[in-house]
Amino acid sequence: MPKSEPCLDIQGLVKDLGPVEALDNKMVRVLAGVHLRAYPGEVTALLGPNGAGKTTTLACAQGLLKPTGGTVRLLGQEPFQAGAQLRSRVGVMLQEGGLPQAVRPVPLLRHVAGMYSHPRNVDDLVERLGINTFANTPIRRLSGGQKQRVAMAAALVGNPEVLFLDEPSAGLDPQSRSVVFELIQELRREGLGIILTTHLMDDAQRLADYVFIIDAGRTVLHGTVPELTAATDTSAGVDRLLTFDAAPGLDFPPVAGLEVSESVPGRYSLSGPLGPVHLQALAAAWAEKSVMPSAIHMAPRSLEDVFLDISGKELR
Repeated sequence: MPKSEPCLDIQGLVKDLGPVEALDNKMVRVLAGVHLRAYPGEVTALLGPNGAGKTTTLACAQGLLKPTGGTVRLLGQEPFQAGAQLRSRVGVMLQEGGLPQAVRPVPLLRHVAGMYSHPRNVDDLVERLGINTFANTPIRRLSGGQKQRVAMAAALVGNPEVLFLDEPSAGLDPQSRSVVFELIQELRREGLGIILTTHLMDDAQRLADYVFIIDAGRTVLHGTVPELTAATDTSAGVDRLLTFDAAPGLDFPPVAGLEVSESVPGRYSLSGPLGPVHLQALAAAWAEKSVMPSAIHMAPRSLEDVFLDISGKELR
């Protein structure tokens, strides 16, 4: 069945910022070819290391920045030129919240709801997100996770068709995280197009229908989670990650052509298209060194493995 029209369509997005005084007033190209499509009724995750261009991409998508090149279409319109009619159909939740600090959550949400012709029920949102438990506390005195819940309610109260979520689970305790995830799944079923960014690969793997990974201002990989984590070479087996715990500092030879690395003291791993031959060779290496592992775990490659393959393990 063919998909509906995308609610967000970004093609060849280029964005220059500057002039930058520290660079002799030169322009800096932050985005150099970002492609992204998001559809109604789906969660689209935008991933990338720090400085990859995620924030700039979303600012262009929301109409906060004018692109230098390429095209952006949000609900069929160019967002930078669009007026209030388009903006009323879009909800945005920023990681920092952007909330006025002196007011209490419920009066703020009622004020925001009054700006829309068909808002969601404020009381329902307050109860669903547990805001009623701190309704009388000024926003400046709320915890980070509580502010996140208020920010999400503010993004939803206008009853949007497209929802941008920047790190939606940041600062949330496990109970709040579960409630927010359930709400995202419910909104997806209602037909909202949801675009989220996160540094938590488990969140993206659990929530996303489709993933775009950007690095150095370009889209470098995209697909569903199963597509991205699928084997790249099935001749020897399925792409998997195997870890085992043993005494630290052991020097293992390559196992059937795959390197054994010690990521932290006493935790060893090897990854790739693992098959029975690798398990046999690893058991032989253990026997040769008189090693009896205290724990063994093997699983398919995760989205985090794919992300690190693309962006590297160095800090940025």
